[in-house]
Amino acid sequence: MSQESTQASPGLSYSGTITYRRAAVNGVGIFYREAGPVDAPTIVLLHGFPSSSRMFDTLIPLLATRYHLIAPDYPGFGHSDAPPPAQFAYTFDHLAESINGLLEQLGIDRYSFYLQDYGGPVGFRIMLAHPERLQTLMIQNANAHEESLGRKWAAIKEYWANPAAKPEVFEAFVSFEGTRFRHAGDSPNPERYNPDTWTDEFAFLNLPGQAEIQAALLYDYRTNVAAYPAWQEWLRTHRPIALVMWGRYDSSFVAAAGAAYQRDLPDAEVHLLDAGHFALDEKVDEIAALMHAFLAKHLA
Repeated sequence: MSQESTQASPGLSYSGTITYRRAAVNGVGIFYREAGPVDAPTIVLLHGFPSSSRMFDTLIPLLATRYHLIAPDYPGFGHSDAPPPAQFAYTFDHLAESINGLLEQLGIDRYSFYLQDYGGPVGFRIMLAHPERLQTLMIQNANAHEESLGRKWAAIKEYWANPAAKPEVFEAFVSFEGTRFRHAGDSPNPERYNPDTWTDEFAFLNLPGQAEIQAALLYDYRTNVAAYPAWQEWLRTHRPIALVMWGRYDSSFVAAAGAAYQRDLPDAEVHLLDAGHFALDEKVDEIAALMHAFLAKHLA
């Protein structure tokens, strides 16, 4: 594997100890977290907006005694490279191509996916291209049904129709309050949220070049909504073994999503959690327990 930095042998990744690695994929540096025995079943953790693989820091040690975890940062996020849009097309097609390229470079051709938020569009593209590689599917507030879009999406659709006429939509999307609300939202459990999460993410969104990157991706998100029917058909056709976990206080992707997924996947396990959009912020122990029980049945 071509690496951008000297690192310990992958065989030394054990238990809950996380290692921090980089690989060059088509000339772009991709940062990823890795933990667990490399000969165990692999779980690929795909993060949301405006987060990074850091969102899995509390989950990884709870799984890594039994599973091999890979959690990458997409180009433009976290510690991965963020080339300007003139040099890298910030589309969900391109993000998926980059993450698929990373997995192929690492020699990982069988895996389970954990999809959250932006992880949904990235993961669905990879699954549709390589269905034979997916062992199980875990979905946590990653949407695939238009009926599950919350109220704010009406304004975002107006932005898609004419971004120049609706700059306030993007400004609200990346604002401090918007960033905070994506985490704490309307949850009745504010004491479970670490404010460092949104202050750090807001600082990241204000780095040079980030406005252009995130505006490009918000505009391209329209291609995900257009693809929802194809994703639903893929689920009905391929019937992946699935666990759906949904934070009920998510105002972006509302709780009706659980029932929508169950229509496509009648055999899926669906759990409505007492949590928000980033359910790991308040329910990491419950999510880990659900994942252990699910994976023990299907990856034995």
